[in-house]
Amino acid sequence: MSSERDDLVQTLDKHRGFLKHTVQGLTDEQAALTPTASQLCLGGLIKHVATVEERWQRFAVGGAEAMNSVPIDWEGQFRMEREDTLEALLKRYDEVAAATTELVRTLDLDASHELPKAPWFEPGARWSVRRVMLHVIAETSQHAGHADIVRETIDGQKSMG
Repeated sequence: MSSERDDLVQTLDKHRGFLKHTVQGLTDEQAALTPTASQLCLGGLIKHVATVEERWQRFAVGGAEAMNSVPIDWEGQFRMEREDTLEALLKRYDEVAAATTELVRTLDLDASHELPKAPWFEPGARWSVRRVMLHVIAETSQHAGHADIVRETIDGQKSMG
């Protein structure tokens, strides 16, 4: 991989590591707790980040139509359902991460697609694969911070400090 591709993968892996660190040693029940005002739970954050990353993979390969080809449960993606286990959520996240890494290695980072129609995107705007990867890094980093707060509320453990 080129230096830029290495940088993208390594940065994303670093922030994935921060997020995954927040669930180390927890039971499924602890991972499903919503101890803050936000209703976020650690298992739900892992589920959400995997889902979002997978959707952006589809966008990077096939644009907005591909991204929206699989329905999404906008609220449920943040919840850890009874049938969810932390182990299964982490396994899925690792699988999604491996697929993203392969895309970073193989796709043209300058290839771009028009963004889906949504109130938060400028009409007609396009994102390159590079921009998608930067967005996934930002999304992962933001949710790793949320997870750190949730974990600290559960038992005092912090990712840093």
